[in-house]
Amino acid sequence: MKGDSFKDFVLDQLQELDDVEARRMFGGFGVYRDEIFFGIIHKGELYFKVDESTVREYRRRKMKPFRPNAKQTLKSYYRVPIDIIEDGDQLCEWAEKAIGCQETKR
Repeated sequence: MKGDSFKDFVLDQLQELDDVEARRMFGGFGVYRDEIFFGIIHKGELYFKVDESTVREYRRRKMKPFRPNAKQTLKSYYRVPIDIIEDGDQLCEWAEKAIGCQETKR
């Protein structure tokens, strides 16, 4: 699933959370909840915000940080595993943790 159809699928999976939306940005979409930017959809992949307390689970599952191009890596966003994306309840749990990473920065 690429582009808009993947974005729509992700938003559908996150419907349990209120006020989640996707906005176009850098060739993909930013994922927001109540103006908190916590996710990126890019080239058919979903990435969530991480911090020291959450990044270990992503690394344990061999997930990689977001690379918008060959010269740039954003280590504060990691790819979400497909099994998590396919399970709406788990995806919402992971999203809440990503939102929490951004809320602690405010």
